[in-house]
Amino acid sequence: MHLLQPQTEVSISSLVSTISTVDSDISNRQVQLSTWENLCTEAEQVDWLILHFNRWFSHLNVNLVKGDFEPEYFPAIDSTPARIQFAHGFFNSALHEISHWSIAGDKRRLLPDLGYWYAPDGRTAEQQALFEQVEIKPQAIEWLFATAFGRKFRVSLDNLTGEGGDGNRFKDHVFAQVQAYFSGQAQLPRDAKHFIDCICLCTRAGKTLQSDEFQREMLD
Repeated sequence: MHLLQPQTEVSISSLVSTISTVDSDISNRQVQLSTWENLCTEAEQVDWLILHFNRWFSHLNVNLVKGDFEPEYFPAIDSTPARIQFAHGFFNSALHEISHWSIAGDKRRLLPDLGYWYAPDGRTAEQQALFEQVEIKPQAIEWLFATAFGRKFRVSLDNLTGEGGDGNRFKDHVFAQVQAYFSGQAQLPRDAKHFIDCICLCTRAGKTLQSDEFQREMLD
């Protein structure tokens, strides 16, 4: 049984404490004071996630926000923080976009959409292979996030009207990437580790993720 390898030390004690009621509206205070297990709807969970993420990463000048349309990342401009915009208020979309952001370095966080190339649904086999190559790490990290929240994770090939690629091979790669993070063969990005630690404090009484929580058959 392996634990996620420790990364750069980041103090989170002040980030998970209750927000001061000064300049906070009642709904925000209620979400903050609600424990994760008492949230009954996805909408409540999304509000909880937004509030907590924005507190946990306020030192990086970035906000998580709901979007009405497709997900997109907007770099900080002047006094406006960067925005990680996820699709249609979906919790899983938020985790996916956070995973991409957590992988991006400082330079890519200065670029619209983190500098990612993206071809829409309907990709050719060659385009799909490139898409899958760059999606392995984000989806592996998203699986870690989802498990910390106690949520089901599903891989996505995101190409319903094009060449679908080899789903089983992609799942194999995502699973292998997760195990590489646990074994220390790959280093979990600093902000992904920080996010997981914060989640686990709120949802698992601080119990860290363990490698045996991730099995290949869970992806089928």
